Formats: sequence, structure tokens, C-alpha cells
Amino acid sequence: MASTSVTLTLPVLPLDDEVVLPGMVVPLDLSDAEVRAAVEAAQAAAGKSGSGKPRVLLVPRIDGTYAGTGVLGTVEQVGRLSGGDPGALIRGLGRVRIGAGTTGPGAALWVEGETVDEAVPDPLPGAVTELVKEYKALATSWLKKRGAWQVVDRVQQIEGVSALADNSGYSPFLTVEQKVELLETADPVARLKLAVKALSDHLAEQDVAESIAKDVQDGVDKQQREFLLRRQLEAVRKELRELNGEKDGEESDDYRARVEAADLPEKVREAALKEVDKLERSSDQSPEGSWIRTWLDTVLELPWNERTEDEYDIRGARAVLDAEHAGLSDVKDRITEYLAVRKRRGERGMGVIGGRRGGAVLALVGPPGVGKTSLGESVAHAMGRKFVRVALGGVRDEAEIRGHRRTYVGALPGRIVRAIKEAGSMNPVVLLDEIDKVGSDFRGDPAAALLEVLDPAQNHTFRDHYLEVELDLSDVVFLATANVLEAIPEALADRMELVRLDGYTEDEKIVIARDHLLPRQLERAGLGSDEVVLAEDALRKLAGEYTREAGVRTLERSLARLLRKVASQHELGERELPLNIGADDLRALIGRPHHVPESAQDPAERRTAVPGVATGLAVTGAGGDVLFVEASLADPETGAAGLTLTGQLGDVMKESAQIALSFLRSHGAELELPVADLKDRGVHIHFPAGAVPKDGPSAGITMTTALASLLSGRQVRTDVAMTGEVSLTGRVLPIGGVKQKLLAAHRAGLTTVIIPKRNEADLDDVPAEVLETLEVHPVTDVRQVLELALARAQAPAVAAA
Repeated sequence: MASTSVTLTLPVLPLDDEVVLPGMVVPLDLSDAEVRAAVEAAQAAAGKSGSGKPRVLLVPRIDGTYAGTGVLGTVEQVGRLSGGDPGALIRGLGRVRIGAGTTGPGAALWVEGETVDEAVPDPLPGAVTELVKEYKALATSWLKKRGAWQVVDRVQQIEGVSALADNSGYSPFLTVEQKVELLETADPVARLKLAVKALSDHLAEQDVAESIAKDVQDGVDKQQREFLLRRQLEAVRKELRELNGEKDGEESDDYRARVEAADLPEKVREAALKEVDKLERSSDQSPEGSWIRTWLDTVLELPWNERTEDEYDIRGARAVLDAEHAGLSDVKDRITEYLAVRKRRGERGMGVIGGRRGGAVLALVGPPGVGKTSLGESVAHAMGRKFVRVALGGVRDEAEIRGHRRTYVGALPGRIVRAIKEAGSMNPVVLLDEIDKVGSDFRGDPAAALLEVLDPAQNHTFRDHYLEVELDLSDVVFLATANVLEAIPEALADRMELVRLDGYTEDEKIVIARDHLLPRQLERAGLGSDEVVLAEDALRKLAGEYTREAGVRTLERSLARLLRKVASQHELGERELPLNIGADDLRALIGRPHHVPESAQDPAERRTAVPGVATGLAVTGAGGDVLFVEASLADPETGAAGLTLTGQLGDVMKESAQIALSFLRSHGAELELPVADLKDRGVHIHFPAGAVPKDGPSAGITMTTALASLLSGRQVRTDVAMTGEVSLTGRVLPIGGVKQKLLAAHRAGLTTVIIPKRNEADLDDVPAEVLETLEVHPVTDVRQVLELALARAQAPAVAAA
């Protein structure tokens, strides 16, 4: 039957995150001020007009926003709710489209509204009739599942399309948004379609959930039945074995099944089945049974035939290495070469040649803090392989590498086997960290045990003492790290491909600090990248004057200290954020720099400001370093003739001092030096930093230059450093560590370096930006060194002496 719209003026009763549809009867709590105000206003209006039951407008309020359509409701009863609080029972009658606000009695909000025409054709079309039947069938099915049989008849008796659609408002599975959509849909047929869709979706979800629950329950029941049956079967077998006088072999049967089901190499399978036979013959009280079970568990857990596929995107792998590490081009080139060769061998079907795969053994040798350990993880990332780190520092037991014999109590496989097991594949990247720190004692030499592991010609048949079966390590990429190459036994070093990481230039340190260290330390200090900004000149000063190292560990600690200071000052209210830090701000935050370049000091305060002091270059375990040599002549009246050496020098360096002195004595006249003083007066050569041991021949020309400076009275140029071995004839012989020494000279602010002519080829390894700042002079004779290093004479030689 058709209906017409009517304009009504009603008090608004807001419903927070709740929706009432026409036909619903709901209790509301009057302890809420807005609800109570609306009901009281409706009662006052009804009493004044005498129009019957008080009427209110029920409007949903979602997140503080009112809906555009409400429901006309009558206050059926006011009393107490079941909890004892005041309440009202309200019945929804019909939809009202909300209009403008108006005034009315009480404290409630009054609005004008227009009733919504919800007429449907009579009789109903066939499609609508089918829709009504479908909704009633779905609702009946859902109610029966919930056991609400008494509600089924009520739903079946509803005839009107609008009333049937609004009846879905009682459904607890509908969301507030879905109920608001039902409320604001004026067309009863469209509303019923929404209700049918929501109900059918919910039933479909329920069916899936019930199916999953049933499957889970069936699985649990099956497991319980299987468990009970197996226990019964075990008990029956045990009784039969006891009757027949046999031993319990159930566990060995289980191991036999596991070995036969496992994907093991043929020889390993044979060895495992032999051990299972021993387990079956052993008694429960025999300790051998536990040893065999542990061995079988270890063998079955190893990934014998598991391998990860290498990433053969060569450019992508190089991009990963470049993104995670600045500089270190040598090792990046070597990994790129390895991947390129692996790719080509795979494409030509030559992945396995002579039973060996294409593994690699690289030794990364360099000072601390240059990124050797973290580089291993980047290599694995670039290759798409698993990564395992094996720390060898302080290992003194050979069994740590090769494993213990199984006859020992608590025997375990060695660290190599455990690394393969941990990786879960036969071709991981294994980092042997600090291989130069391996020691030896009465338990054997672990370095000797590594000879087979790191030999590409042997490691495809590696035998661990615990396993005693062949393990193929030929596809593993071994990366060994060390600080000092000389500490690695010669036979072991010969099996590895050496890659030197000699330290970073100042520009590389700035890139590393900006791209890697600073973001990490900002996060650790709880600061955002927009709160603290370090200018490039500040990073350069931190790298050049606050730290002087081959790596970047101290630089990272300095950054951490700087950011901690900023964070604490901000919390104390002493400094505002955001903050831009320049080079001039560093001193106020972290104090004065510790490593001011020699060239930046006052000329009178420089070490070479007096004759007899020369600047040399050396290589230590922490990278290249600048070494000063001081020489003096004793008073002839003391009678202390001869050569005195101090500074904790090794035998080779002492011999270099004797050679330098002998050369000057025999060639002093040629060099116009007063060598007569060398015969009657004692010569003292001292290397500062006396607590640090020093050895090697490369300080030969430095000591010669210091003595020549002392005798001639000519100062050694402040900006000159030198390295090279000296012979008795004055020849300058080659030395090692040229790259590290030139990097040290660059860090110290020196501009001129003297090296042996035969080391000129080593300059190819030095970064171009370092060579641009240094004037390198390759020399063959000490006379050239003195010509380059000594300043012009400023005082007579006798006075200097």
C-alpha cells in the first residue's frame, strides 16, 4: 500500500556506534545525559500535546558524525534495567530523513524530519517473492545453527518486504557500517538484497570455519587413535619379544626407516645402515647405543643434497656489494669474477669437474675496522647464499675443527660440520673469522687441521673425525679474515687467495660515515635524520683530526659520542633541535681534536724542527702508521762511544741501524758530513712510542736520513716521509706495505713520500685520490733520499754537532 511523507519535529536521541532499524525494540540506558535529555524532552512534548506515547528520533552517530537518516521511535516504557540502572524501552517505527535543526522543550537537540516512503507494489513481483523466500531460508538456516528455534517461526510469519529486511538489524555479525547502509537504503527491495548478501556471506564464512575446525578435529582424533594404536602395538610387540627372549628393537626400526627415507649419498647411507645394525645388536644398558643414536641424528640432520641457487645477476650482485660497502674494490672484483666464472661453467654443463665444484677460498687481510667481517655477510647476500660465521679467535683445540672421535664422552662434530648443519645447505658462505688468532698447544694445532678444509684440491673429500664419512666442501665459499698475514702459517696461507684491505682514504671514510655509520648511530641515539645534520666539513674533521685509523670503528664511536652529547643537551634544555653541526661546532661538543697533522702545527713545535729527526712510515697490526726516528751524539768527554738503540726494536731493525751507521762512516766524506764525530762520540737512535715493539728493514733510509741530518745540521723537511731498506753501498731496496704506508702518510697530512724505485709498481694499488695529494719520489740510492729530504743548511755542522 502506498504511503505519503509527513514532516515531523522530534528530539534527537543519538546512538554512539549503534544502529536501530524500524521494527526493532531496544532497551537504552538513561544514565547517559543525551539519551535522558531526549526521552525527557519527548515526554514533555507528549504531555503538553496529549498526543500519546513520547516520540524520539533515533540517529546513529559514528565517530562523532550523525547519519543522514534516523528512525522514528516511541518510548514504550521507562523503568529500571536488569542491572538496576534507569532505562527506557524504545520501539523503532519508520525511517525519517533528517532536515534542519529547530527548537523545542528540554535540553535535547530538536530537528525537523520527513518520513520516508517505503511503498512496495502489491502483489509482489515474482523476483521479489523469490528474494523473500531466499532470505527466510537463509535466516532459518542460521537460526537453527545457533539453536534459536523459537525465533524461526517469528521470521517465517513476517510478510512485508521492508519489515523482513529491517529484521536483519538483529543480526550480531553485521558491522555498524552495514547497519547504517541498511538504514539509509530507502528502497525495501534493495534493502532486502543487502540483507540477503550479508547473511549469505556470513553463512559461507561459517561453513569455511566449520570445515577447518572439523578438519582440525578429525586430524586430532586421527592422531589420538594412531597414538593409542601404536602404543598398543608397541605393548603387544614387547610382550611377544619378552616371550621369545628377544631384545627391544623398536627404536632401531625407527632409525632404519629414517635412514632409508632420507636422501643420503650412497656411501653415507651404507655407513648409516651399518650403525643401525650395531644399534639393533646393542643392549639398552650399553653406552654404545647412545653414541650411535647421537651419530645417526647428526648424519640425518646434515643437508647432504641441499643447495641454494646462486644469483647469476652479475650486475645486481656488484650493486649489492657497492651499496653495502664503500671502497674495497679488490674483493668486489674477485667475487664478481667468481660469479661470472660460475655462471659460464653452469651454462656449459661444467658445474662439477673431477668430482669438485667451483668453490673459493679467499683470505681478507687488513687492519681492524675496515669491514672484513661484515663483508662476508654482504658476499652471501650478493650471491643469494646462506651465511655462517665461525669465530676462530683463541681456538687451540684441533678437535674444534675436525671434531672428536666418537669414543670420547660428549663427542661432537667440528665447527665446519656444525656450520654446514646450521646453514642448511652444502654451498653456504662460511666466514672463518680471525684465522690469525688461532693458537696451538698440547691438544694440537687447529691451523694444521684447516689445511684440508681450505685446499680446493682436497676439500671435496673432507673427513670429520666424528662423522668418519666424506663431506664435500668444494662448493663452499670460504672467507678467512686476518689482521696480520705473517701470523698465518705459511702452508695455510698458500692455500688461500690473498685479498688485502689496506684501509680507507679520507674521502671513503666520509662516504661510509654519511651513508652507513651516521644513519645507524642516529637510530641508536633516538634521533631522526632531520633532527641532526652533520656537514661534510664536520665529517672530514672527525675522520682526519679526531680519529687516525685504517678502519672506521673509532670514527663510528666518535659519531656515537657526538650524537649522545646532542641528545643529552636537548633533554636538559641546553640545545634546540633540529641542529646543523659544522666543523667549528665539534670542539664545543666533544672537545679538542687528538690528531692534528704535523703540517698544521707551529713550525717551532714540529718534531722535525731540529736536526736529527726524520719521519718514517711503518705497517702495524692496525694498518699503516707514521714513525719518527730521533738521533743524537753523546758528549765526547763521557767516553760512551758506539751505537745505542732504544724503542723496543727487533733484530732486523737493529741491523738496519748498524748498516745506516756503517754507510755514513764509509761515505761521509763523499756526502760532506763530519764523520770524524762518529768515531769518537757515541750515537743514540731512538724510536718514540717505546712500549710498542718494532721490527723490519723498512726504516733503513729513515735512520740514515736522521743521522745525516744530525751531522749536517740540516733539518729534515716537515712534509717528507720515507720508507725503504738501505744497503751498505747506499742502495735503496724494496719493502712491503706500500699502500698502507701511503694511506698513513695521507692521513697524517704529509705531502711528499720517498719510496724505493722497485716498489713503483705497487703504486697501482693506491687510490687515485691519495696519489693526487702526494708527491711520490721513487729512488734507488740514499744520496737521492738526502737530496730530497734535507732542507738547506741553516747552521755550520760543527755547531750542530
